[in-house]
Amino acid sequence: MSAGRFSDAEVDAAIDALTHPGRLRDAESRVAEMAPQLQLILAEALKEGGWFEAQESQVRQAATVGADADRMAAIRTLLADEMRMSMLVGVAVGWELSRELGAGEPHATPPDTTNEGA
Repeated sequence: MSAGRFSDAEVDAAIDALTHPGRLRDAESRVAEMAPQLQLILAEALKEGGWFEAQESQVRQAATVGADADRMAAIRTLLADEMRMSMLVGVAVGWELSRELGAGEPHATPPDTTNEGA
């Protein structure tokens, strides 16, 4: 198995471990502290994916549905789609952030190159 790749069983076990009470408390605190930065990353990822342009059209379509019940169903669907997309982007950002941080492993100090060639 290559580095960074996990079997289905490993992923299932990790997901199961996350369901234990209190397991995410520390992570929730960290995310709350970093929410402004993470929100900027999410917004940029959604913008790059064209989400906002597509969303504007969907909002207009949902708002102009004739019957109230149909309009409410269209708005609920739009909100659920937005939440799902945000969660998926959030997972992708978290995954990449974990990789960037070395999944908690200590980083080697980069070499000092300020005096090279001197």
